[in-house]
Amino acid sequence: MKTGTRFLASICAAALVTLTGIAPAKAAAWPAKPVKLLVGFAPGGPTDVVARILAEEMSRNLGQPIIVENKAGAAGNIAAASLIQAPADGYTLLYNTSSIVIAPWVYKQVGFDPLKDFTPIGLTAAVPLVLAVNMKVKANSARELFDMIKGKPGQLNYASSGTGAIEHLTAANMLSIVGGEAVHIPYKGTAPAQVDLIAGATQFTTTTLNTVIAPVKAGNLKPLAITSKTRSPVMPDVPTVDESLIPGFESLAWQGIVAPAGTPADVVETLNKAIAKALQSDTVKEKLAQQGTIILGGSAAEYDAYIRSEYKRWGEVVKASGAQHVN
Repeated sequence: MKTGTRFLASICAAALVTLTGIAPAKAAAWPAKPVKLLVGFAPGGPTDVVARILAEEMSRNLGQPIIVENKAGAAGNIAAASLIQAPADGYTLLYNTSSIVIAPWVYKQVGFDPLKDFTPIGLTAAVPLVLAVNMKVKANSARELFDMIKGKPGQLNYASSGTGAIEHLTAANMLSIVGGEAVHIPYKGTAPAQVDLIAGATQFTTTTLNTVIAPVKAGNLKPLAITSKTRSPVMPDVPTVDESLIPGFESLAWQGIVAPAGTPADVVETLNKAIAKALQSDTVKEKLAQQGTIILGGSAAEYDAYIRSEYKRWGEVVKASGAQHVN
């Protein structure tokens, strides 16, 4: 082809592209619009507070707003089930708790499979639980409380935020390991459970650290042990269950972020990096430390493995507790 002919052909091709609008375009960098973060619990609750702290910092890292949307109900199941209806494009995420691996063992129908329906993005944080008693209970250690339980089988009551909640299962697991029989009293949430515990309607509970800080400081509840492997800076004088009652014991109300199954790998990587950067922020560290929240992090693959191991672990605890199929 002669030079002039080649030049004319290139001009024609350019004109055709302009007219038809089919010129190959570079894909827009993700995210190109705001991201929605579902939270399965009420605004102002402990999970919601942590989610909003992280969402604010991640928004800065991503260059797009992360909008928190609360879909409370059914121990987080409503939000988790709604996530799988969203497109797998990374623009709708779930700030999940450990309930996503517990609920399928407890309820007949939850609307999701934690091992198949989600793409793990990253583990964010965890909140230890505190074994706490009413101030009139004479036990001053976890060992003394469980000796009391053994001496009065079925006569002591323990409160939780609901059947199958991690508060319930942690206490049930401890009872199973140490031995002893106590009556579980489920409530519709942590707040009413705590009110009755303080009033003396129940004798003990295992509840998340960030919800027990205020009543402990006020002298309304007595903390006996904490369920993390190490003591918390928030309550340094409270021993761990590991050191005071059950060697090796740990139970954490952990949290993370997942997306619908099939979310592209590059989007997952971008989000995971945004989480990691947020968790290293001094502002985030300070705010989470005030609540006794433990910062975790890690890769998406590590979170996937963690979800699978926790699913197996809590399945065994649920079966032993008899909390299966409550709906």
